[in-house]
Amino acid sequence: MPVRQCVGCQEMKNKKEMIRIIRTNEQEFLLDTTGKKNGRGAYLCPDPECFEKAVKNKGLERSFRQTIPKEVYEMLKKEMEKL
Repeated sequence: MPVRQCVGCQEMKNKKEMIRIIRTNEQEFLLDTTGKKNGRGAYLCPDPECFEKAVKNKGLERSFRQTIPKEVYEMLKKEMEKL
């Protein structure tokens, strides 16, 4: 099974247990629940605490090599709460 590192807690976990966040070619950020959408991806544990750590330590910004607006973080947080 492939493993990926969470950008929040920095732990290596099974890829299927994690949530993938992608940046599309149009510079749009989305949650990829299938794990198969095109775009650069970063992985997070499905734990709200890991999301907060990723925001605080700028883990997503490092993964995507760009600054991420607050609105994007808010949108991702709302989508993660639905899961």
